[in-house]
Amino acid sequence: MFKNVLIVCILVITAMSVFLFINEQAVANISQVPSSIAKPPELDPTQLNIDSLKAKIKTKLGLTVVKVEKTPVPGIALLITDQGLYYSSYNGDYFIQGKVYSLITDVTDIAEQSLVKMRLEGMEKFKDDMIVYKAKDEKYVVTVFTDITCGYCRKMHKQMDDYNARGITFRYLAYPRSGIKDRLGNYTDGFKDLRSVWCSDDPIAAMTDAKNSKGIGYRVCDNPIEGQYKFGRQVGVNGTPAIILSTGMMVPGYQPPAQLEQLLQTL
Repeated sequence: MFKNVLIVCILVITAMSVFLFINEQAVANISQVPSSIAKPPELDPTQLNIDSLKAKIKTKLGLTVVKVEKTPVPGIALLITDQGLYYSSYNGDYFIQGKVYSLITDVTDIAEQSLVKMRLEGMEKFKDDMIVYKAKDEKYVVTVFTDITCGYCRKMHKQMDDYNARGITFRYLAYPRSGIKDRLGNYTDGFKDLRSVWCSDDPIAAMTDAKNSKGIGYRVCDNPIEGQYKFGRQVGVNGTPAIILSTGMMVPGYQPPAQLEQLLQTL
C-alpha cells in the first residue's frame, strides 16, 4: 500500500514540474516578442496622419469624418464629420466639441473660412433641388434651411411678399429638426412632411400650405431631403431658420425683412 502511494506522489510531482517548465518557457517567449508586434505603435502627436485619424475617430466615436484640415493651433486638426464640426489632436487622443477662436488680431472663428467654402459648394450641388420664391426685381439671393414645424420659419414665410418686394429671393433647403429617423429607425414625421412638400406637383404652393397648417398629400420620391439635411449638419446648422448668404456666410435665426435687407446692403 505504501509503495503504491509513493508511486502516485512521484507521478504528481513529475507532472507539476513539467507544467511549471512549460509555463516558464511560454512566459519567456512572450517577453521576447518585439514591442512593435505586441503593442500597436502610438501615433505621433506632432504629425497629422489623416487616414489614421479618421479611422480612430470612427472606431472610438462612430463619427464619419468627411474632411480633415490643419488649424493655426499647433497639433490641433479641424474635423468636418457627418454629424457636424469638431476638433481633435493630430493623434486623436483628444477630441474637442465647440468653436476655436483666434485672438491674435481680431476675434476670429478659425473654422469659418473652411465652412464658407463648403457652404458655397453645397449650395451649388443642391441648387436644382431648392424651392425658390423669386423676387421680381431680384437684388439678393439667400438660401434658408427650413422646417415646417418651426415657428420662426413660419413667421418668415408669412412675410415672403415683403422679402420679395425688397428684392430678396428665398431658396429653401430642407432641415427636419427632428432628424431623418427616430430611435426605432423609422422616418420622423418632420422628414416625411418635408419630403411630401418637395415631392409635390407644386412644391411652392405645398410649402405655403404646410406652413399655414393646411393639409398636404403624402408623397414619396427620390428628392434628396436626407442629403440636404446632412449638408446642413456639416456646415454648422443646428436649428432653423438658418440663412446662408451668397458669400457663404451663415446667419442663424429669424431676420425681419428690413433687418435682412440692411444686412445684405452692407455686404
